[in-house]
Amino acid sequence: MFISDELGKQQPIALITGANAGIGQVTALELAKKGIRVVLATRSEQSTQPLLDRIRQMTQSSESALWLPLDLADLASVRACAQSFLALNVPLRYLINNAGVAGAKGLTAQGFEWAFGVNHLGHFLLTRLLLERLKQSPEARVVTVASRAHLLALSGMNWDALQRTTQSLTAAKEYGVSKLANILFSAELGRQLVGTGVSAYSVHPGVVATSLWRHVPKFFLPILKMRPMLTAEQGARTTLHCVLDAPQTETGLYYADARVQSPSKIAQDLELARHLWEQSMQWTAAYAH
Repeated sequence: MFISDELGKQQPIALITGANAGIGQVTALELAKKGIRVVLATRSEQSTQPLLDRIRQMTQSSESALWLPLDLADLASVRACAQSFLALNVPLRYLINNAGVAGAKGLTAQGFEWAFGVNHLGHFLLTRLLLERLKQSPEARVVTVASRAHLLALSGMNWDALQRTTQSLTAAKEYGVSKLANILFSAELGRQLVGTGVSAYSVHPGVVATSLWRHVPKFFLPILKMRPMLTAEQGARTTLHCVLDAPQTETGLYYADARVQSPSKIAQDLELARHLWEQSMQWTAAYAH
């Protein structure tokens, strides 16, 4: 059971994607320590079970954490995850779009470039499906983990390339495009939600030593290690700040080092953000009900 009593239904609930490792795991633990019930949306229950057990033991409650299956590379799985959450008939205060891939190549189940499909489009649909439930909670928040790697996409969005398999050798360019999409999405979401009580933030966690980099070609790893990497605990700091402390008046903005910063000029392009939103609405339309 998960939140089986009326008192439990009044406790804040956070849904975190990719919560079984790295920044997502730290985020889930820290929120659970504050009495927030966490829904861990990941691909594998087996890999998530140790964290479920840890949170339940820490809180001395079997209802403090729940696992839901989610494969962001398949929009059908995203829809199923959202439907499973909605069927719980509980509020949602925080949606944390944390999961991400880097260095992997290929196409998602619906034929989108891998990084773009997983990092942006899957999260776009999940947010779209859960938005009405978020609006029912006071001061709800959507926090999307982006990256300074959006600076790799200074030429913007090549719309045709988003529906082709990954082309670059390291997939770094495509990763940068997906992170640009995260920032544009969060900014447009913030604008659309003005007056609803829901705020949105995108965050750069820093270059963090997590499993995100497991698909990067081996020859590229020394380049990554040329600068010190943060721990997952350090990397989760900005996410937690936006979940718990960022002013609602700063909705739609981009954070790094737990404070507002300016992303690239193209990441501030309002027309591009609107166009991305419209395209994403079209691409996810078949799975939005």
